[in-house]
Amino acid sequence: MIDRYMNADIKRIWSQKGQFDSWLAVELAVVKAWNHVGLVPDADYQKIKQNTNYSLKRITELEAQTHHDVIAFTRTLSESLGPERKWIHYGLTSTDVVDSAQSLRLKAANDIILKDLQQFAETLKTMALKYKNLVVIGRTHGIHAEPTTLGLKFLRWYSQVMRNIHRFKEVRQEIEVVKISGAVGTFANISPEIEALVADDLGLGVQEISTQILPRDLHANYLSCLALINAMVEEIATEIRALQRTEINELQEGFAAGQKGSSAMPHKRNPIGSENVSGLARVVRGEMLTAFENINLWHERDISHSSAERVILPDSTAITDYVLQRMNRIINNLVVNPEQIKKNLELNHGLIFSQHVLLALINHGWSREKAYDAIQPLTMRVWRTGEDFKTVLLQDPHIASTIAVDEWDKLFDLNYHLQNVDKIYNRVLK
Repeated sequence: MIDRYMNADIKRIWSQKGQFDSWLAVELAVVKAWNHVGLVPDADYQKIKQNTNYSLKRITELEAQTHHDVIAFTRTLSESLGPERKWIHYGLTSTDVVDSAQSLRLKAANDIILKDLQQFAETLKTMALKYKNLVVIGRTHGIHAEPTTLGLKFLRWYSQVMRNIHRFKEVRQEIEVVKISGAVGTFANISPEIEALVADDLGLGVQEISTQILPRDLHANYLSCLALINAMVEEIATEIRALQRTEINELQEGFAAGQKGSSAMPHKRNPIGSENVSGLARVVRGEMLTAFENINLWHERDISHSSAERVILPDSTAITDYVLQRMNRIINNLVVNPEQIKKNLELNHGLIFSQHVLLALINHGWSREKAYDAIQPLTMRVWRTGEDFKTVLLQDPHIASTIAVDEWDKLFDLNYHLQNVDKIYNRVLK
């Protein structure tokens, strides 16, 4: 991922140094485990623990000779040690180190992403409570439908992010596991006891069965969860973009002092943040597909997944961290335009109350078909002429004689549409 979309903490995790530090952590945990069961002498373990180090330059030199990054790494470690070097990588295959270290890095990235999700949830909850009773026009198919509230929009997004938090907590348990089971997963040269000790030392779980590598459906499921998180952010971004259009202008992204909207048009104020995260969400969805392709490997292992994961795992975690933090800032700086919201609510000349009138006629004994067929032509007239819907209804003798005079104000009362808002909030925030 390019630096533009990579926050500093995630960048450190996926840096080259971050990779080799995690490999070293696994190698040392394995030596410690062998020491625990009595194979590695205490003196050798202490020397390895205190003296093992590596040089990025030396790893690069050795990889140019060996064409194998793990061998280059382990040989660099050995060069920092004496005779005790024989215990480095003892009983291991390369992917014991690579997959377990990758899980270690994913755990660190997941801690960041979970914090982002929880912070975003609190922001959405705050906005939901703040705008609980601000009535806005609800739109279906992009067309005015019936009133809702701005708070309910935020409350629905809050509910969605809480579902994503639940999914994320589950999927990270699957992905944060070690694999220390040897060349084909049979523990021929290492034992399940060593694997369990390594897992405990690194704060990871244990995959119940593997080949030379962890099963890649774990990674596909993980990327699916990240794709869902990004899709959620994109949905919110799309709503902001739509409501910032000049013709609607109900919401606007914050516009900082000195910020420019267009190199050609000084008047422009564009929803660039929401557009930015919308584009990045597409990248993660594409990377999810690659993760699914990585499931299908030959026999006990091939490495066709390896090169792809060196791209998709840093990219997808970095993007998820970035878009959650950016959307959190967008929401915190969102400009709400109550006056324009009110104007838009009145644009339809009262047509948003058509269902309430329909139900009133049914309650007075009309069939649904008769009531619908009586009202619909009048709504089309309002669309065409811009007349007031209530006035047009009262001009119809059949409708006017059915509904009592004192009922009409109630039929056109916005509060009717808000009567269950508290119940919805109680269900979500229980």
